[in-house]
Amino acid sequence: MSQIDSSNALKIIPLGGLHEIGKNTCVFEYNDEIVLLDAGLAFPTDGMHGVNVVLPDMTYLRENRHKIRGMIVTHGHEDHIGGIAFHLKQFDIPVIYGPRLAMALLKDKLAEAGVSDRTKLHTVSPRQVVRISPSILVEYIRNTHSMADSFTVALHTPVGVVIHTGDFKIDHTPVDGELFDFQRLAEHGEKGVLCLISDSTNSEIPGFTPSERAVYPNLDRVFSQAKGRLLVTTFASSVHRVNMILDLAKKNGRVVSVVGRSMLNVIAHARNLGYIQCQDDLFVPLNMLNKVPDENVLILTTGSQGEPMAALTRIANSEHRMLVKHSQTAQSMNIPAENMVIINNGDVVALSPDSIRVAGKVPSGIELVDSSQSGMVNQRVLKERQQLAEDGIITVAAAIGWNGQWAAKPEVHLRGVATAIEKSKLEQQIVRTIESVVRDRWDDQKQPVTTGAEIDWIRLKDEIEASLRRMLRRELQNNPTVVFLLQPPAEPPAALAGRRQRSSAKVAS
Repeated sequence: MSQIDSSNALKIIPLGGLHEIGKNTCVFEYNDEIVLLDAGLAFPTDGMHGVNVVLPDMTYLRENRHKIRGMIVTHGHEDHIGGIAFHLKQFDIPVIYGPRLAMALLKDKLAEAGVSDRTKLHTVSPRQVVRISPSILVEYIRNTHSMADSFTVALHTPVGVVIHTGDFKIDHTPVDGELFDFQRLAEHGEKGVLCLISDSTNSEIPGFTPSERAVYPNLDRVFSQAKGRLLVTTFASSVHRVNMILDLAKKNGRVVSVVGRSMLNVIAHARNLGYIQCQDDLFVPLNMLNKVPDENVLILTTGSQGEPMAALTRIANSEHRMLVKHSQTAQSMNIPAENMVIINNGDVVALSPDSIRVAGKVPSGIELVDSSQSGMVNQRVLKERQQLAEDGIITVAAAIGWNGQWAAKPEVHLRGVATAIEKSKLEQQIVRTIESVVRDRWDDQKQPVTTGAEIDWIRLKDEIEASLRRMLRRELQNNPTVVFLLQPPAEPPAALAGRRQRSSAKVAS
């Protein structure tokens, strides 16, 4: 790890969320104070077998847990709050401030994970200012986004004001009527902002993002023309879209059955907080739908992962040059290029009243979580899972006597192995390979095997396993995992002979 400048600069350290969609996590550090902004997760790719969620590498925070003063949450999307419960199992966060909807969702997550006692949750309102640490004040500024109750934040620090936009879209006709507080942002602009940290999503696309209401007319047309049941899927956290779907269901005379725990939780909290307003009789349990005509049914479910913006293949193909385009936009507004830094996860940005620069780097990889007791999946385990999924596994069990012959017929099991060779023929090749190695080992012996000391059974097992791997790679043209179990004789012949003699002597006496 590079040496980090220890001067009184404000250090800004993104641990996740740059050059990717997901696991947004940013560290603000001033002297011995650390303030976190969001702590999200990402979802596993196809090759991450058995992995439930992907988190940023939190080594830096684990090593500096004594500095953590609190956390700022901007909104309730999973890629911004989904990692908090996992992190609280490793270190305390004294206090978390955030919007009412995000805090309601987070409260459930912490209770389910059993970590509610590791922090305190406080809700905030637009333009509310909270002191998150001795040196940092945070002001919450309403913005508009695909999720309700979303904020931009202004961090008042000893070196100056830093604006972090959070996720946003410019929507002049938001579904909930909560307008982007451009006035307050303009006031900060007039006073002077030292640094802007901005969402760059879609910055490479010219024009304006349509309002959330833009989808309403087409949805209305589809709903009114549908002859049978309607099945609608969307992100549970997209409260505005869920609200429109419920409103259109009522307008078109359909009852709604909600499928998916996350969707049920979000709707419940959004109704309690007033972001969704509808009557209880709009909803019908799934097991009661058979009593309702199909043309009067709408099923609302989670599981929508098909949007282009959620496609991790775009990230892998480096199609998110968004940050560069964003910097070009800033330069067109007369911001000097030397006043910008395009950074990667883990880079340490040192910000002072008259400069901004990259001053070091901290660990910034990923941490994988599954449903095991430990919860964490290391790279070795992941690699083994990938190999098992791609090429399968072959297990061979063999028992060999002191004469180098089979004590029992070998057992061969194939799992997930794709091969054009018949199983019986492959088993014959496996047996011949084992016999060849054993024969060579017995032929090397100068004296008959009598005490067992002549044979290194562990080495013999390793030699057989290596030979099997080579043969299988050659014959199958892939690399299945090979597990070879060797059962040697229980006792050497000399020991057995001695036991018989002693037993006879006892009988004679």
